[in-house]
Amino acid sequence: MTLNPHSPSTAGPEAHTDIPVVTTKDLRKAAWGASVGSALEYYDFALYSLASALVFGPLFFPSENASTGLVLSFATYFIGFAVRPLGGVFFGRLGDRLGRKFVLMATIIMMGVASTCIGLLPTYHGSEGDWYSGGVGMLAPILLILLRIVQGLGAGAEMAGASILMTEYSPPNKRGFYASLPFLGVQVGTVTAALVYFLVYRGHSEITDTWLWRVPFLASVVILGVAMYLRVNLKESPTFKKLEVRDQIDERPLHNLLAHSRPSLLRGIGLRLAENGSSSMYQALAVAYVTSAAVGIKGPIGALSLVFAASLGAIVIPIAGKLSDRFGRVRTYRAFAYFQLVSAFPIWWALSQGSVVLTIVVISLALGIGTWGMFGSQSAFMCELFGSRQRYLGVSVAREISAVLSGGIAPLIGAWIIAMVVATDGGPDVPGAGLGSWVFIAGYLCILTLITIGTTYITPDPINRDLDDPRDAIAADRS
Repeated sequence: MTLNPHSPSTAGPEAHTDIPVVTTKDLRKAAWGASVGSALEYYDFALYSLASALVFGPLFFPSENASTGLVLSFATYFIGFAVRPLGGVFFGRLGDRLGRKFVLMATIIMMGVASTCIGLLPTYHGSEGDWYSGGVGMLAPILLILLRIVQGLGAGAEMAGASILMTEYSPPNKRGFYASLPFLGVQVGTVTAALVYFLVYRGHSEITDTWLWRVPFLASVVILGVAMYLRVNLKESPTFKKLEVRDQIDERPLHNLLAHSRPSLLRGIGLRLAENGSSSMYQALAVAYVTSAAVGIKGPIGALSLVFAASLGAIVIPIAGKLSDRFGRVRTYRAFAYFQLVSAFPIWWALSQGSVVLTIVVISLALGIGTWGMFGSQSAFMCELFGSRQRYLGVSVAREISAVLSGGIAPLIGAWIIAMVVATDGGPDVPGAGLGSWVFIAGYLCILTLITIGTTYITPDPINRDLDDPRDAIAADRS
């Protein structure tokens, strides 16, 4: 069966033999290739989130003050986000000049190798129960930071490439649904990371004294192998092939992006602040908060919460994609953002109650509906905002700048808030110190969400637009 991934208005006289067509088999292969790569990225993402909250502090940043170790641990988490725009610019330019497939192969290798190598690192002090019993001091956090940078550079263009590939492959009236499918890989990666951590933690509460904390990172090599196999056999995106055939490749994508697409970039950044910020806060900061001395929940609560949340997200994401096809990108995205806004304070209050069941329920609702509802309706939305010639670069830069401004810095700010409230309450030795920090954290999340909601009111709905159009959706809407 042959599909038409571009607008009917451009399919007529130009649809000659050198313009590629998309079959159902091609669409299926693209979905698998994009989804497994997304699974690896978010396996790494969830893995690093959990490790930052639970093990990196004592292993790489030992301190007499647990809050200080937590802040330093989340600082390395932030570094990975800080370099993502650089990766987005570098690989985004290549994606618009050399093709989507080339970049997707390069980024998946960088991320997979970096994550696997984290599992081989020596630690600050070492441990008799570890494979490397001797510590290497400051070299340990330096190596962790370097690998986090490599991981961040690769991630800077990975998700953008996966979403662009599927959006450019999909038929217009089902673009939201098909473009959301790679984001199911996000749930698979998140659930896999959480389950691995849960199994490793089970019966080993002092995991930092053993080599078991390395197992989840070493397992990255398995997903990497599968993703590389699937992507080697992918065809290039139809839209990029048309640019090649028509000799329309932009040799200066960054220059032209900054010259003509700044309104689209700003809207893309604004749209992602709520989704990316909440994702990091609920996957990383919330876990650190509920397992802190103030709340006092013990055991693998973070891993269990992510398993349930990602399972719910796997249902919500394709539904959100279909809703965006039916009701429009803007209205669907805004609805999920409003859910996040009204639920922020109740959810963070619930996290402060110290109930295991309540914690699992509210994190599942926060991530599974609010965060990943926006995520599921975002893929086609972001891609349709940009014109064909700078689409990869535009989506990459918008995604990754927002990742720094919200996703990377949010847990760091949250950890700092917790540390400040703990100090105000009399220090970590005072029972319940830092418990009230949830109010400020929820307030910060609401600020990010309000910015996103405001952005939806100044963004035209690009649903079903012609992806071969070199103009951005905003320029096309004004003409």
